[in-house]
Amino acid sequence: MKNIINNIKENYKLVISVLIVGLILGWMFFHSPKDTKVHENQIEGHEGHNHESADHTTWTCSMHPQIKQDESGQCPICAMDLIPLEPIQLVGNDIDQNEIVMTESAAKLADIQTLIVSTGTPQKSVYLQGKVQADERNIAELTARFGGRIEKLFVNFTGQNVQKGDKLASIYSPDLVNAQMELLEAISFKDSRPSLYKSAKAKLILWGLTEEQILSIENNDEPQVHFDVLAPISGTVSLRHIAKGDYIKEGSALFSLVDLSNVWVIFDAYESDLPWIKLQDNVNFTIQALAGKMYSAKVTFIDPFINAKTRVAKVRVELDNINQDLKPEMFVNGIVESKIAENSQEILIPKSAVLWTGKRAVVYVKVPNRKTPSFLYREVLLGPEAGAFYLVSEGLKEGEEIAVNGVFKIDAAAQLIGLPSMMNPGGGNVSTVHNHSDMNGSTSPESLEVHVDKNISDKPADKIPAEFKKQLSHFYNAYLLMKDAFVVSDSDKVSREAAHVFKVLKEVDMALLKGEVHMTWMGYLNDLQSALKSIAENSDLEKQRIDFAKFNLVFYKIIKSFGLDEQTTYYQYCPMANDYEGAYWFSDTDEILNPYFGDVMLHCGETKEIIN
Repeated sequence: MKNIINNIKENYKLVISVLIVGLILGWMFFHSPKDTKVHENQIEGHEGHNHESADHTTWTCSMHPQIKQDESGQCPICAMDLIPLEPIQLVGNDIDQNEIVMTESAAKLADIQTLIVSTGTPQKSVYLQGKVQADERNIAELTARFGGRIEKLFVNFTGQNVQKGDKLASIYSPDLVNAQMELLEAISFKDSRPSLYKSAKAKLILWGLTEEQILSIENNDEPQVHFDVLAPISGTVSLRHIAKGDYIKEGSALFSLVDLSNVWVIFDAYESDLPWIKLQDNVNFTIQALAGKMYSAKVTFIDPFINAKTRVAKVRVELDNINQDLKPEMFVNGIVESKIAENSQEILIPKSAVLWTGKRAVVYVKVPNRKTPSFLYREVLLGPEAGAFYLVSEGLKEGEEIAVNGVFKIDAAAQLIGLPSMMNPGGGNVSTVHNHSDMNGSTSPESLEVHVDKNISDKPADKIPAEFKKQLSHFYNAYLLMKDAFVVSDSDKVSREAAHVFKVLKEVDMALLKGEVHMTWMGYLNDLQSALKSIAENSDLEKQRIDFAKFNLVFYKIIKSFGLDEQTTYYQYCPMANDYEGAYWFSDTDEILNPYFGDVMLHCGETKEIIN
């Protein structure tokens, strides 16, 4: 019995073995290689799956791809926010090859927020500052119609109030006495020669005498020795140009009168605010000297010209001032609640959704029907600002969804993988400029990748006079002030500093150079002067920066050829300034302060060469 049981066990093991071998052979013969591969991948994925690595994200910098960290944070070189290194790649017939795809976790870490584009009535609160001014239509300038001497003065001080017809001064005029005698003589010929009488009377009228004064002369039958200057309007004496006893000539200024019963309030409106202000708009304003009181008036005039220096236009409202509480030159703060499209709906998007380069306005549109967040680069044409929003003239439709937060991080991801982006609208691989900086951002000469123009030989130190180097260093120090003006993005200051640098350049004595080095300097001089002159005369910051980039390429050759007077300079470079012809500049420290982007990307760049 025991032997039978053992035989059954052995046979059972054999049958099981045969079944297993048969299943394996059948699977190998009847399954496609593709299925086999999928199955193997599934087995490998299951057996080799590392939960820790699945959740692991590598973070990098869009401008410095050599930076790789295990945690999110800021780039140690340029201080930009790091982005996930590997976005998901989509496949399919309906997929745009320019889509930027992010994992759900990456989108959360980048704090990506979106908004569906909608239309609305554009509204904006326009804040204005201004001053109270006299109504120019109520100003009277009194001048002498005839020469004479001031016998009496009835207005003794500026600011005195007068009524229309009040005496202001009394004048003795020999010419006027003679003109009256001519009138009295012409009266006797009034019937026989009326033209003579009319001519004599007209002369007195042209000299400012009234019909009543002329009639009084005729009735008294003798000339009037003193004539009174009468106030033509009721108002305040704003200027008194004469004193008692003064001799005056015809045309001399006597008084200025201004009626302050109505005044103007003149506001300064920046050109960007002008689209939001129109005639008859209501302006609510307060006057600093009259705290606690609110005024309101309608816009009656908008200046058709903009001041070339201040970039503002004058906006005027008119106000009754019966009690004369409002004084000219009082400061005023106003606000216009404006609607420029009351009868239409415009597309409005938050300002945070827009990346602005000065030339292009960019948004990122979310692609619908995707399992993971996916965005496309889109250039738009913006209209006026509307508070915290922009009007969109072209490029977006109602119902589309756009990113409104974390937009720069999406753009950085696009830039990293060579897709169209804010600074690289054509797409393509970005240049990976290597920076051998330590984690503190400092650069050592030993580790620096030196950018040297091979066509420039080492400067012939023995041929460059010390005095010339000293003057060139003075020119370099003036250059640093111009560079700092670019850093703060102040176009007017850039122009002033460029004019100063141009002046210092003219003071460099090229006669100190002899022979070959003199000719070398002459070869560079015209390019330097041309670039500086263009920067100084231009008011467009972008155009100034283009000339600045050209200037630095020439200045590099000069410093390499002639050297500075015991100074160390840092030749620095921005890899993001694709709109400029070589975005280089010089600095007296190794700190990166970018003159091509200013606050937008202040610390973007690297030191390419240290020149001693």
